[in-house]
Amino acid sequence: MYQLPALLLGYGCGCFLTAELVALRRTGGSAAAIGSGNPGMANIGRQLGLRWGAVVLLGDIAKTALSCALAHLLCPGPLSTLYAGLGAALGHNFPFWRSFRGGKGVAVTCAFLILFSPLWGGLACLAGLAVTLATGWLPLGAAVIPALFVPLAFGAYGAEAGLLALSAALLMLSRHWRGLGRVFRGEEPCAFPSKQRRHP
Repeated sequence: MYQLPALLLGYGCGCFLTAELVALRRTGGSAAAIGSGNPGMANIGRQLGLRWGAVVLLGDIAKTALSCALAHLLCPGPLSTLYAGLGAALGHNFPFWRSFRGGKGVAVTCAFLILFSPLWGGLACLAGLAVTLATGWLPLGAAVIPALFVPLAFGAYGAEAGLLALSAALLMLSRHWRGLGRVFRGEEPCAFPSKQRRHP
């Protein structure tokens, strides 16, 4: 049984929050004290600059890739990438050492979907990016990515892969539920100032 070890391995890697390391280096404190308090690329980029946001993005991608590579090496299986990736998303979102208060897992989720299925995962991520660029709403684009991957996973890889993709989609939905509520109430701020008039 490779599933549980791969999931736990991914969780362990996911608990490393690159944003915390960047915040400590730049401010001497925690990412929780910066901006929205979210230890992710968007918050760090807004508060400390795009360069440091990019560092957080690369770190989150790297830890996801590491978790998937270790899963293939130590507990190989046909869906080890999906289990390890889902574990990494859980670790990123709910790190035990931070009272289970972590990020939203967008970069981590995109990374493991692409690592598992470069074609379908890549298309789902591009679709989510297109939604974000078209609307200016980050929560909507984030939720679209794993949601689109669910039917693709069921169709191309079978029921187990589809259920894992569904778990990732529900996890993403739970992390962006408040933001999506603001979108539908017309209260979510636009990520791009040039679109602000179109989405007041």
